[in-house]
Amino acid sequence: MPLKNFKILLLIFLISYVGLSQNKELKDSINSTPNAYVHFYKNRLITRIYYVNTSNSLTVNHENSGKSLDFNANKQSRIGASIAFRKLAISYSYAPEFISTNKNNQSSKLFNLNLRGFYKRRWMQTIKVYNEKGFYAKNGGQSIYLPNTESFKIGGSTSYIFNDNFSYRALASQNERQLKNAGSFIPGVTYYYSNYHLDTEGKLDENNLKQKFNSYDLLFSPSYFYNYVPNKNLLISAGTTLGLGLNYSTSENNNITTLVTELGFSGTVTYDLTNLYIGSHFNYLILKHNTNRSLYVKDDVPYFQFFVGYRFRASKKLVKTAEDFNEKITPIIPNI
Repeated sequence: MPLKNFKILLLIFLISYVGLSQNKELKDSINSTPNAYVHFYKNRLITRIYYVNTSNSLTVNHENSGKSLDFNANKQSRIGASIAFRKLAISYSYAPEFISTNKNNQSSKLFNLNLRGFYKRRWMQTIKVYNEKGFYAKNGGQSIYLPNTESFKIGGSTSYIFNDNFSYRALASQNERQLKNAGSFIPGVTYYYSNYHLDTEGKLDENNLKQKFNSYDLLFSPSYFYNYVPNKNLLISAGTTLGLGLNYSTSENNNITTLVTELGFSGTVTYDLTNLYIGSHFNYLILKHNTNRSLYVKDDVPYFQFFVGYRFRASKKLVKTAEDFNEKITPIIPNI
């Protein structure tokens, strides 16, 4: 995806989630407590650096031949940074060559971008982008490098948090702190567009494959998360997602609509010392297409992150800019 498209996407995201903030919220104190269960760092700039290991691995089955191939992205270990202010959280990571698992990449690439925003505490929007080129395919116990195999995925979810005592931001962006145990049912709608270019380049003998196809997923994805607070400094969170929906795929040979299922697991541990915090997060997403078409793909996205962060007091200029922006945008996009 061109860089200018990312800038447009980011601008839309900023308008949607910073602009919709209420004026009375923007004038609150630096630290506020929405209720006895949640502490909100109102005018704090939440920053963190992290190490992340993730990929978008594929399992491709040829229904006609009965053969199965596993494709794994070349680059997997990355470092990154994130910043959150009020209702907006943005993160970016890349795969540096000095990390041992990223060496001998042979011109491969892996790019990942995550955006998350909240509106009136309960509405949550996420946008995710994965772009990978250069995969290893397993064949007869050997890993064969395929530099021209590529995948691109963009999508996200729109969710509603039922329990106002539960803080998703406490586990996702650390601009809130969960004070007491709480859980919540979180129904949502998940959507992804994926583009795959599979090219084994004659290296896998009878399993050779060269095909391009597009995939569109739309699912209803209810989930449940629980935040456990054993003491004032420690947070342990776990959640699961079960989704069901439709997939529409297009290729050179045919177009087909099939059933798609989603299974996701998530866990977070955070140790908090006022403004300094440290923690780790794990998530595993499986998208499975239920069909007997000639080409079948199971999409796995494992994600592990270790992070260290600090909450800075926002400058008066930043707060004033946010207030001025909100006052200008409110007449255009009124509060719902």
